[in-house]
Amino acid sequence: MNNILTENRLFVISGPCVIESRDMIFTIAETLKELTAKLDINYIFKASFDKANRSSISSFRGPGLDDGLKILEDVKKEFDLVITTDIHEPSQAQPVGEVVDIIQIPAFLCRQTDLLVESAKTGKVVNIKKAQFLGHEDMIHAVKKVSESGNDNIALTERGTMFGYGNLVVDFRNIIEMKKLGFPVIMDATHATQRPGGSAGVSGGNPEYAPYLAKNALMCGADGLFFEVHPDPSVAKSDGSNMIQLANFEKILEELKAVYELKKSFSS
Repeated sequence: MNNILTENRLFVISGPCVIESRDMIFTIAETLKELTAKLDINYIFKASFDKANRSSISSFRGPGLDDGLKILEDVKKEFDLVITTDIHEPSQAQPVGEVVDIIQIPAFLCRQTDLLVESAKTGKVVNIKKAQFLGHEDMIHAVKKVSESGNDNIALTERGTMFGYGNLVVDFRNIIEMKKLGFPVIMDATHATQRPGGSAGVSGGNPEYAPYLAKNALMCGADGLFFEVHPDPSVAKSDGSNMIQLANFEKILEELKAVYELKKSFSS
């Protein structure tokens, strides 16, 4: 298992939803590396090369596999960072696995057997996001698809559950129960504030709730946190309505580090 997920130290996966430009990606990566180093938080950079699950066919998707992986590879080398990105097709697993350290399985696709098996074959950590329509008890099947393909480097991510139309709710029992499977559990704090398809062909959201969800997740035993951030969410090309403004992230991280240390003191 990748050490950064199993060290006795808070880790944060963060970055923009999608690669909008090389310059923007480098700015965010550099800023987040400095912030997390200052706070002694393990940092994993995340950005998508292709958003294949946008609400509208006309929505921005990203630079694509080849150009996107080149940018991620450059970020990895320039800033010496652990990198993750998501894949949507089994054929993407092998080339993505040559660049990133952690392959992220999108929530909508966590039951896709071929996607999980091909990701497992790379030997990289496979971070499976729990679907909005599943409960914690269903995740054992996704876990087995990876582990029985020869890879026990697994992480699980909670990102909220469908609640009525266009709304999500977080049941923190999911974190407690998924921890029993024996793998690191991550709270996706920003996607859990989404209102899917709730804004005329794009997803809406309430990012002001994300820090509260993250704090509660840590108290329930989450090992790490996931936040999408952007210098100016109002002009972001994907998920702007639920992202955290980069300038506000340091204060949030400071509070989360304090909560994490408090929870550790209870457990020691």
